[in-house]
Amino acid sequence: MSHSFSSPLRGIVPPLVTPLMPDGSVDGPAVGRLVEHVVRGGVAGVFILGTTGEGPCHGRGIQEAMVRETTRAAGGRIPVLVGITACALEDSLGLARFSAEAGADAVVLAPPPYLPATGPDMRRHVEKVLAGTSLPLFLYNMPSLVKTPIALDLLRWALDQPGIVGFKDSGGDMGQFHKALQATRSRAGFTVYIGPEELLGDAVLFGAHGGVSGGAQVFPRLYVELYRAAERGDVPRVRVLNDVVQRVSREIYGTTGYAASVIRGIKTALRVRGLCDDVMSEPFGRGSDEERARIGGVVGEIDAWVEGWV
Repeated sequence: MSHSFSSPLRGIVPPLVTPLMPDGSVDGPAVGRLVEHVVRGGVAGVFILGTTGEGPCHGRGIQEAMVRETTRAAGGRIPVLVGITACALEDSLGLARFSAEAGADAVVLAPPPYLPATGPDMRRHVEKVLAGTSLPLFLYNMPSLVKTPIALDLLRWALDQPGIVGFKDSGGDMGQFHKALQATRSRAGFTVYIGPEELLGDAVLFGAHGGVSGGAQVFPRLYVELYRAAERGDVPRVRVLNDVVQRVSREIYGTTGYAASVIRGIKTALRVRGLCDDVMSEPFGRGSDEERARIGGVVGEIDAWVEGWV
């Protein structure tokens, strides 16, 4: 393992897309290009098969191929975190076991996304996952997609579980995020990440250890520099960099509010870069030629700005 998780994993951990071929299979060379791109950009690790990776949309064959290709490409240089969220416990455990055998460094678990598991049921689910995997576990708060939030009492209980090493909050509620930061300060080494990149600067200024930022796989240097500026408390620089991150969100992710539009925008931008195709899991389609041209223009403008400013 490339990280022991005895101390927080600080920095930017992009949630990678799952590069697909037109026939729906994993594009191994594209995974390698994408990993190299973010490693050169200074990221602290990668998270695969999460929301941006369309993890729950893929069958086991695609999931395993993505784990295998990513760990191979990373080669121990950065930690690889694998999303194992599923409706069935056996599916989460099976993917966790495969990830451990493939050389991944940690697994990431959100509540089961169909029947809500709350209170003692969710705690029981986490206990069973902990008992069934040898890898460190991150809890993942994503209530907009799985319906059930990670409650503060569950997070406080998690601090007493050595196998749980961190928390990713994609709830978008900064009030709740501050409560999570306060609750987790009692355990040294516990990592807390912010998910929505629009809140990255604010979150790190107040103590978050980094962000799981989708746009960082397109513009890794931009997000890494925003993190570093916030970590050292350089508020004027945070404001300037944050404005550019807001532009990424506004002009690349689309305005529909649907998660699929964010993923489509990222994949379109990565296609513009020549890193991977913009094929999505069924039933979601690619971007249009018009959308590719528009996003290509935005990518070019932001690249020029980053080159001159970062």
